[in-house]
Amino acid sequence: MPPKHIGLTGSIGAGKSTVASLLAAKGIPVYVADDAAKRLMSESPSLQAAIEATFGPGIYIDGVLQRKELAAKAFGTPEATAQINALVHPAVHDDFVTWHQAQTSPYILREAAILFESGTFQTCDAIVLVEAPRDLRVERVMARSGMSREEVEQRMARQWSDAKKRSYLKEGDFIVENDGDEAHLAEQVDVLHAELLKRSQG
Repeated sequence: MPPKHIGLTGSIGAGKSTVASLLAAKGIPVYVADDAAKRLMSESPSLQAAIEATFGPGIYIDGVLQRKELAAKAFGTPEATAQINALVHPAVHDDFVTWHQAQTSPYILREAAILFESGTFQTCDAIVLVEAPRDLRVERVMARSGMSREEVEQRMARQWSDAKKRSYLKEGDFIVENDGDEAHLAEQVDVLHAELLKRSQG
């Protein structure tokens, strides 16, 4: 039987990648959906063909994805964003299932920014939602990415609010509040890890 499937999500700047790295340091395998999507768009012939058919020639030049061109076309309108997601999400899901079945740990993490928006949350045994105050998230993203406040706000506007995400949580899911220092976050992750291990063995 494959390990328990724990979904890990949070809005941009909330710190889900930090939570993932803390759990990875404890030996928990982490599947990063964004990284998988990038890899598959570069390596999967069937996905490449579908993207080129949808968004036109010139998206790949000599087999190399032209990320700026794709971003301009795929994220220019909500309809185009829905189109690219409809191509990429199923490919990532199939890749995840293969990876998941090969793991032997008590549980695994699937880190995905749009776990709820994509419907992926429905396949998880439990969900961990990482939250942080909006202003703090904006500052973190500006500091690490060099984006302007306006650019960060635009990116945030495309994601669901924390309140909407929270409304999809069920009994047995988790919220991690990343509004303090790293020690405070690490304490919460220790408690989370202990609980997930207990459930996985139960």
